[in-house]
Amino acid sequence: MAGLPAVSGAKVVKALERAGFTLARVSGSHHVLRHPDGRAVVVPVHPGQDIAKGTLRSILKLVDITPDDLRNLL
Repeated sequence: MAGLPAVSGAKVVKALERAGFTLARVSGSHHVLRHPDGRAVVVPVHPGQDIAKGTLRSILKLVDITPDDLRNLL
């Protein structure tokens, strides 16, 4: 298993949508996604910037997805 990929917030949102999450609402630059089983996560989407590694790690932990799973969804 390699480290976390450098990805933008928009790519993370699209990957999570492929994993079954839907966009519930947008508040400024924060996209709130929900899964039918009740999981929810907030993804910061800032144009031209990748998500910080610690933030990405927290998002993956909240949605119970491994870095390898994320790579497959991208």
